[in-house]
Amino acid sequence: MESLPSPFGDPAPNLSDSELRETAYEILVAACRTTGSRPLTFIPQSPKSDRTNGAASAALSSSPSLHRSLTSTAASRVKKALGMKKRSDGGDFGGGGEESSGQPDRVKKSVTVGELVRVQMRISEQIDSRIRRALLRIASGQLGRRVETMVLPLELLQQLKATDFQDHEEYLSWQRRNLKLLEAGLILHPHVPLSKSDKSVQQLKQIIRSGLERPLDTGKITGESQNLRSVVMSLATRTNNDGIGPDTCHWADGFPLNLRIYQMLLESCFDVNDELSVVEEVDEVLELIKKTWPVLGMNQMIHNVCFLWVLFNRYVATGQVENDLLVAAHNLILEVENEAKETSDPAYSKISSSVLSLILDWAEKRLLAYHDTFNIDNVETLETTVSLGISVAKVLGEDSSSEYRRKKKNVDSGRDRVDTYIRSSLRMAFSQTKKMVEHSKRSKSRQSTSNLPALAILAEDVGHLAFNEKAIFSPILKNWHPLAAGVAAATLHSCYGTELKKFVSAITELTPDAIRVLTAADKLEKDLVQIAVQDAVDSDDGGKSVIREMPPFEAEVVIGNLVKSWIKTRVDRLKEWIDRNLQQEAWNPKLNKLGIAPSSVDVLRMVDETLEAFFLLPILLHTVLLPELTSGLDKCMQHYVSKAKSSCGSRNTFLPVLPALTRCTVGSRLHGVFKKKEKPMAASNRRKSQLGTSNDSAEILQFCCRINTLHYIRTEIESSGRKTLNRLPESDIAAFDGKAKIFEQSIGYCSKGIQQLSEATAYKIVFHDLSNVLWDGLYVGEVSSSRVESFLQELERCLEIISSSVHDRVRTRVISDIMRASFDGFLLVLLAGGPSRSFTVQDSDAVDEDFKFLCDLFWSNGDGLPLDLIEKVSTTVKSILPLLRTDTESLIERFKAVCLENHGSDRGKLPLPPTSGPWSPTEANTLLRVLCYRYDESATKFLKRTYNLPRKLT
Repeated sequence: MESLPSPFGDPAPNLSDSELRETAYEILVAACRTTGSRPLTFIPQSPKSDRTNGAASAALSSSPSLHRSLTSTAASRVKKALGMKKRSDGGDFGGGGEESSGQPDRVKKSVTVGELVRVQMRISEQIDSRIRRALLRIASGQLGRRVETMVLPLELLQQLKATDFQDHEEYLSWQRRNLKLLEAGLILHPHVPLSKSDKSVQQLKQIIRSGLERPLDTGKITGESQNLRSVVMSLATRTNNDGIGPDTCHWADGFPLNLRIYQMLLESCFDVNDELSVVEEVDEVLELIKKTWPVLGMNQMIHNVCFLWVLFNRYVATGQVENDLLVAAHNLILEVENEAKETSDPAYSKISSSVLSLILDWAEKRLLAYHDTFNIDNVETLETTVSLGISVAKVLGEDSSSEYRRKKKNVDSGRDRVDTYIRSSLRMAFSQTKKMVEHSKRSKSRQSTSNLPALAILAEDVGHLAFNEKAIFSPILKNWHPLAAGVAAATLHSCYGTELKKFVSAITELTPDAIRVLTAADKLEKDLVQIAVQDAVDSDDGGKSVIREMPPFEAEVVIGNLVKSWIKTRVDRLKEWIDRNLQQEAWNPKLNKLGIAPSSVDVLRMVDETLEAFFLLPILLHTVLLPELTSGLDKCMQHYVSKAKSSCGSRNTFLPVLPALTRCTVGSRLHGVFKKKEKPMAASNRRKSQLGTSNDSAEILQFCCRINTLHYIRTEIESSGRKTLNRLPESDIAAFDGKAKIFEQSIGYCSKGIQQLSEATAYKIVFHDLSNVLWDGLYVGEVSSSRVESFLQELERCLEIISSSVHDRVRTRVISDIMRASFDGFLLVLLAGGPSRSFTVQDSDAVDEDFKFLCDLFWSNGDGLPLDLIEKVSTTVKSILPLLRTDTESLIERFKAVCLENHGSDRGKLPLPPTSGPWSPTEANTLLRVLCYRYDESATKFLKRTYNLPRKLT
């Protein structure tokens, strides 16, 4: 049990509580007897009489006050005024232990108030009888003398002898008590300050010293007895002109001795058998106690302060379980507060300040850490305690003489104090919660039973603390502070924010623990802000003052920055991996069944792993940060595609440079230009041998592998994008509607890459790998001896390689591009084949037939490309072939007309048309080239005359 120091100090250290209690009872009995109207009589108690008769005889000899029967006790006005509840036993006196044990109800109900007080003060009947006997002796010699005009210990010393006690030791102990009481009341704590020149003080000290060493014969009229009376009365009758009658003796009214004695009397208000309860007869008991005021120098104001202390001290000393006592103390403080405003008595101010300071210290000790004291089971006590503390602080603050007022520059309001209580208690609660989490984490870490980091657990616990605060304590504290819950939330926000800042400053990279902590912090902040906002709905400023105390954790910003850093690191690593591995990639379609580069499988796996890791991050920002991640991965895949096709060239890479325009030399077609022709079969075999021993087929396979790889990447990345989108909540998926698809750039880049590689493959095959049978062989010399057969054989071999190596989804595209390249090559041979080629009108049939053979190769009797596609691609060639069978004069006239129409003439001369647009039978450059390769005298002369073209290249 907790014990408080006495606000009255220890005025009589040589006197025990039981001795002071007996003294207080002596004063009470004397005060009651001398204020009564009936004569004092004493009925001796027979040792054979039972206790019931003893109680009855005591009642008969009592004053009217003591004689009042308890059967008439009504509902206590004091209890009602103090807000205390009525006891269930109806006020029947059952205390006193042996005094009432085993007695019938009718005997209990005959007990008087005086008897009740005796029992409550633990005074035996023997002591009570001795006191009454002594008072009768005093009264017999001094009839009508009031108790305040006598020094009771002195009178008792001279009226009682050793024969009045059971044994001599009891008498000596009683005598020493009274001597020590005289010392305390007249020397240690006199009502009127002592004069240094007063010899009576030293005389009394000497008498008391002697009396403590050896018994004094005070019961006889001796010189020693007369000397004691003379010295005591000279000290007791001193006055300081305070308006008190000259006959009044001051021996028990000096502070704080009188307060200590009065405390003993007031404690009789508590049931001796139930220390938590005030007796129902408290009105009558207090009426008796107040009769001691003249002796003890008390008044109503001092009584209220003392009674306040007794009630409060009893509440604390009994374990703080009886809220009635605290309520009573609080209500009594309200009376003390009113009385304090009406008096300037320094003695009263000192007493009240001492009592109230102790109460305030006790209250603030609990309120500054109310989470340690109060809970849902005793929360009603919190309201009383807060009100108690605020009321006491107000009284002390208004008392200019109090030490509390001197320490405080301004008298603080209840709101300010409650604000302080909330902040202090929650800081302590936060600190305790933090220590518990750390201790729990350390003990559990050995067993690996918790995956959450300590700061994340702390965030959860602080959230629980905040909601408990709002539900349990804030409704009570709101009576004094309108933003109680908001202040609590702001305090916890500040405490956790301090810890979070330390944590964030130490983060160097994104880890699961960091995400968990920041996510928990973000949730905690939202909960705390919500509590503060809800609490401030009806406030004057809308809670702005509290919200200003809650600077954002910016957990989402920190998480976002960490995730962005994590994304950048992953993307950079992926890009480095692509650069490193593509340098070693063999691009061999035979390494796996899909005919793709192994690096593409690995890079897509890394992309999927990165996406998986991203969605496993315990954050709420997936939708916000996903575009940044997919954009980074998209660029990586574009980088891969760019690297995959970077060394393969394009369509234009393999197109030959067009030779300068020349004119044919008619009559020299077989002389000096060619070597003797090999037989067609021999030439074919030689060319086939050359292709088979070259690296051309390996290069074709590499191109096929690259095309397959880009097709695979396009397919997988598109699927990955759909899967990624489906991992988002439906509401977030809707936010992506109308926006670019995930990995759209990579998908488009793959398509363009496939197109580039397909064209590059086609033109490489036609113009590079098969250049010996197309560009260097087709129609060189005589048309009849160098037709398209050899080219078709080699092209067919290449098409077989392509068909077996390229994925079926892109095979048609690649073969279509080869067809387009073949048609372009065929036209280039006819229109830009150089001076080694010339055509007569008669050759046109062979050329038409060769082109038909070329188209048939791609149709392959219906197993190849669709006819409509072949027709579409062959349109240009078919539009040019009729020019080969057109007579020379008609060609010349058509050329002139087109040239003049499109380019005009320069002083009657036809300008040389540029080689710019596509081939067309209506285009001047196309017509000019047909004339250049026309084996005809008219054509040669026209070209010589018009443009002075040479017959051969220089």
